[in-house]
Amino acid sequence: MGGVAGVVTSAVPVVVFVVVQALFKNLVASIVAAVVSAVAVAVWRLVRGEKVQPALSGLFGVAVCALIAWRTGEAKGFFLLGIWTSLVYGGVFLVSVLVRRPLVGLLWHLVNGEGQAWRRSPALVRAYDLATLAWVVVFGARFVVQRWLYDSAYADSWLGWVRLAMGVPLALLAAAVTVWAIRRATEAAKEKAEADRERAAEGAAPA
Repeated sequence: MGGVAGVVTSAVPVVVFVVVQALFKNLVASIVAAVVSAVAVAVWRLVRGEKVQPALSGLFGVAVCALIAWRTGEAKGFFLLGIWTSLVYGGVFLVSVLVRRPLVGLLWHLVNGEGQAWRRSPALVRAYDLATLAWVVVFGARFVVQRWLYDSAYADSWLGWVRLAMGVPLALLAAAVTVWAIRRATEAAKEKAEADRERAAEGAAPA
């Protein structure tokens, strides 16, 4: 939903905010630069004919972060929404595994219009469990580390850079685990189905 390009471009406003804040130590300038960059990214994606929803969602998210930073009067406020969003996402993903409805599987098949027949395959369910738990680890790590930094004396100097380090790199790592798990389980499911068909054919053959 936005693809790799969406993940990368979503980090642009954060990078701009962190860099401007580090160079000029001016909250207003950092907020304006981040919002302008978010608008530029949204326009660029729309001009390229990409989906409107990810572009507008990214712009809205940056606007909310900017508002929080402006209201708190502190640069670290820009990252507060992302910190608590990580906790919510991590909790939702974890609950989906516990109730045997791994969210990665639900979203993947919903987006591709493939229905939910995959839930009858234990191999696929286990793969989606693993993929979903990878995202739980990512979201949980983001929340724990960044929440601690937010209340620490290192917030102004390190929080923005840590946010960047735990953003796209960890998302791509979790995405890689997701792709690996799904491909492995899908191949195993195909092999099992083929073996079942061969056994059925042998059983139906005349003696």
